[in-house]
Amino acid sequence: MQEFEAYAALRPNGPLEPFSFDPGHLGPEEVEIKVSHCGLCHSDLSMLDNEWGMSQYPFVPGHEVTGTVIALGEGAKGLKIGQRVGLGWSAHSCLSCHECLSGDQHLCATAQGTIVGRHGGFADRVRAQWPWVRPLPDALDLAKVGPLLCGGITVFSPFLIHEVPSTARVGIIGIGGLGHMALQFANKWGCEVHAFTTSDSKEAEARQLGAHYVHNSRKDGALKKLGRSLDLIISTINAPQDVSAFLDTLAPKGSFHNVGAVLKPLEVPAFGLILGQKSVAGSPTGSPTAIDARAKPAIASSSLMTLTNLGPRLSGARRNNPTLRLPHESRLQNRLSGIAYEHTSRTQPGTRFLRNRPGEWPRHLLSRSRACNRPGHSSASRLSNVLSNVSTDVGVLAQRQVPPHRARLSGLRKFFLAKPERVQLHLRPSR
Repeated sequence: MQEFEAYAALRPNGPLEPFSFDPGHLGPEEVEIKVSHCGLCHSDLSMLDNEWGMSQYPFVPGHEVTGTVIALGEGAKGLKIGQRVGLGWSAHSCLSCHECLSGDQHLCATAQGTIVGRHGGFADRVRAQWPWVRPLPDALDLAKVGPLLCGGITVFSPFLIHEVPSTARVGIIGIGGLGHMALQFANKWGCEVHAFTTSDSKEAEARQLGAHYVHNSRKDGALKKLGRSLDLIISTINAPQDVSAFLDTLAPKGSFHNVGAVLKPLEVPAFGLILGQKSVAGSPTGSPTAIDARAKPAIASSSLMTLTNLGPRLSGARRNNPTLRLPHESRLQNRLSGIAYEHTSRTQPGTRFLRNRPGEWPRHLLSRSRACNRPGHSSASRLSNVLSNVSTDVGVLAQRQVPPHRARLSGLRKFFLAKPERVQLHLRPSR
């Protein structure tokens, strides 16, 4: 059996070093993937440093994997050798419990993470159970789609869980590795999008990503003026926050949904929930079916580059720009030599901003209660249609800005046919 070549940390907070290991015989339900690219998620850093107390060393990070199938166990189904696939946070579930049989495999009590108790995708090959190895459309670039497999499904799941209609007002807390994708999903879903940040310097970026309004939550009165207006808030940050103040911005029956791994308990006032019949919820990633649905649009990281060395990127991700989700190439012959980088952005010359035609509502909006009761308007088909026009080039994000609205229209339509604004974000080595 040929050994796998990987990068591993031998101790908490340790550097990544070349590491070889024997994976053993391929299990009957296992799939072996030749890794082409793998994203760097904040969860990799948390596990690398054992912040959650469940890391095992040597530790190989990486759970936003893309590549091709090179081996199949005798019981693996629905895949073939040479197929383009992706692997996210989860790598195994029992397939027999109530949750697995109900389509919520990610909630299985015995589910295994790709980097929890097993070696992840910072390697030339990786293995996982077949239901979690998801086929990827040919239109998606393997070098860019990795972040959708963890961060993307993490922030998209709340839209499915809460059955969010396109007429909803949605708030996104944090414009980092999760938040920058959440803003895009909310915008493409047709919602009125509010971004919450603690830095005025992120306003321009938030608007490029789809926010209609940007609020600095540290400013006095910024949250009070939004009282009883938002239908859903998705919190993507992993730091303590004033949950009570955000609950006051929710409309009756609104939901505060947390996906950020905050280590300290959230302080939730009882009357803040009771008086408005509001709720506080959370979720991990998503089921294989949800991952498939979310992988159709090519919304992904706003800042991407190919890595040929990983060590400096890990230290940079720890201390610098949290919006970077960096896919690495599986070129293990490269050493972990240092290279600095900086984040730049520019607008593509000659492109046009998309605007509504005068007097016209966005035609893709609809009332969910009406649309989902009509033939051909299931939640899956609605997802496919609403997100069908999103650019498949992640480096060039098609920004279809939708003005604030709360309209109810009778049918589902595609996005405007006008040319979108194209925003291209780059990473380049600094001299």
